Amino acid sequence: MIALAHKLGDTKKSNPAYSRTFDLLVSKTRSNIKLLADQPKAAPWAVDGNYFAHPEGFNDIGNWTTSFFTGMAVLAWRATEDESFLRQLLRLAPLYREKAVIPKFHSHHDMGFLYTLYSVALFQLTGDQSHRATGIAAADALSLRFNHQGNFFRAWGVLGTREFENMAIIDCMMNLPLLFWATRETGDQKYRDLAVRSADTTLKYFIRPDDSVFHAYRFDLSTGQPVGGDNYCGRGVDTHWARGTSWAIYGFAIAYRHTGDKKYLDASLRVARKFNQELNGDAIPVWDFRLPPGEKPLRDTSAAAVVVCGYQELEKLGAADALIIKTGASLLQSLCTQKYLNFDQDCPGVLRDGQVGSNGPGSAQNAYMSWGDYYLMEALDRELNQGETWW
Repeated sequence: MIALAHKLGDTKKSNPAYSRTFDLLVSKTRSNIKLLADQPKAAPWAVDGNYFAHPEGFNDIGNWTTSFFTGMAVLAWRATEDESFLRQLLRLAPLYREKAVIPKFHSHHDMGFLYTLYSVALFQLTGDQSHRATGIAAADALSLRFNHQGNFFRAWGVLGTREFENMAIIDCMMNLPLLFWATRETGDQKYRDLAVRSADTTLKYFIRPDDSVFHAYRFDLSTGQPVGGDNYCGRGVDTHWARGTSWAIYGFAIAYRHTGDKKYLDASLRVARKFNQELNGDAIPVWDFRLPPGEKPLRDTSAAAVVVCGYQELEKLGAADALIIKTGASLLQSLCTQKYLNFDQDCPGVLRDGQVGSNGPGSAQNAYMSWGDYYLMEALDRELNQGETWW
């Protein structure tokens, strides 16, 4: 069996709540990754925590979530050195290769989410060149979605169709690391160039003057000029979706790490400070910070988990102020409590009270989110093991 290319040092910190939660995530990942390998699918979210009852398949156009399970399995393998995790991961390799090279299977911008937490991670840990080749193929597929007139990645929809043709979304900041990695691996600057142009467009149009964030933005396809904001995940076009804020904080911090361009670091810090202001001392953020008066303030633990990872990145970069460090620790401690964790081994989900739309844009309901589980595990791996990420 393939050995780990590098191991974690003996740097494990002592925090019983963190260790207990990480062990829970490892335990559930052991069964979840086998379920995924047995029947590959999206398994994105579930009100009752049963991700695998969701009908969306691995090759469905909307699948951006499979790799949160593989990402957790990679973290579990690295932390435990139990090769049963790797054996299940490798069962999926042919499917990932096929999805990367056949155009009808990669018709969205989330190749970064899918392949950073599978092919890139496995290549970095094993040195297996087949994973490298698949990751580069995925970067090529993502590059096809770049609109050179408007300097953005088209988020959704099959290429050649009109719907969503002129729309980018804030989530794409977390897809750009795949392109930075591809340039580092190949030496070809074209991937990095697209990532930088996309990040610049996001910085220019998505972050409002008050440092809140649009979910989506549309552009005139004939001129590339901005048309205006849009929304599919927040409460409304002009509201302030918490998870969109988390993508921006983490995504711009990562962009700074890859480029050294301080404007990205400044953007991450601005949005982080706005998030802290809106959090207003709450343990977990409201799913949208601008809900109408009287509307139930549902929380979003998945947004909190992503923000913790973003704050850890800022701290590692030496840029986090005392409030960012304190807030990140408080959020992580809150997530690692009985209130938000499901210890039932028969339930695939771990982190309760994530937020997903219940009836289209502008709506919300609480559910378990596969991405919430993943980012919680990533955050804990950093705290307990000082583990590197793949972004």
